[in-house]
Amino acid sequence: ALPASVCETSQTRIASCRRARRKGARGPRARGSSEMSSVEAAKEQAARAAVDDYVSDGQVVGIGSGSTITYAVVRLAERVKEEGIKVVCVPTSFQARQLIVENGLVLGDLERYPELDVAIDGADEVDEDLNCIKGGGGCQTQEKIVASCAKIFVVIADFRKKSSVLGEQWKKGVPIEVVPMAYRPVMLKLEALGAEPTLRMAKSKAGPCVTDNGNFVIDADFGNIEEPQLIEDKLNATPGIVCTGLFVNMAVKAYFGEEDGSVSTREK
Repeated sequence: ALPASVCETSQTRIASCRRARRKGARGPRARGSSEMSSVEAAKEQAARAAVDDYVSDGQVVGIGSGSTITYAVVRLAERVKEEGIKVVCVPTSFQARQLIVENGLVLGDLERYPELDVAIDGADEVDEDLNCIKGGGGCQTQEKIVASCAKIFVVIADFRKKSSVLGEQWKKGVPIEVVPMAYRPVMLKLEALGAEPTLRMAKSKAGPCVTDNGNFVIDADFGNIEEPQLIEDKLNATPGIVCTGLFVNMAVKAYFGEEDGSVSTREK
């Protein structure tokens, strides 16, 4: 998630989730679009299934960022209230922290809870091997740190995010967080690796998008990524790059909400 001034507030999305359920719907209705209504319903179904399958009493849970995770947090809060389970939630962004607090869940951090039982997060794309592209909301660094601390990393997404190879569905490139002073040299090195890099610009302020860590984001289009580990290794060896949006060999299961209201899964 981008800073609160740039993106929809989590309060607004939580309220729309609750209104939709009171009306018997599975998710908030998009403005005049039945297609988007089905997308929101798919997000909710995937999120609820993952929370029901992987979260249990006494766990420390990593909470991802983005639109789909909102449904997971709401479902988690429901289970805490209805079943009395006790969980500690570790956020991956300012947005995730807001969601945890607003839903009355116990807020933790990696200093007190360096080892997590499970982390649940969304994705911009998931391939057949459960490799992911993440970072459309600019939170990939904290998301990857939290996921790496979890015994189990689970991905939730709607049907649009499922692909056979990375780059097949997600056409905006791999989000790469970079130290501001290094963005130009990094862009040149990305071009040398065969990518088409673009410095991400903010939507509600002049200038670049700034992450929760105070860095810039470069979106690097590599086309279809047949060997994500190879790309990840080359990027991690580039000075100035803080973290990439390639999550390789991290997820153990992915839940996809489908257009027909069902939930499909991929797992290792």
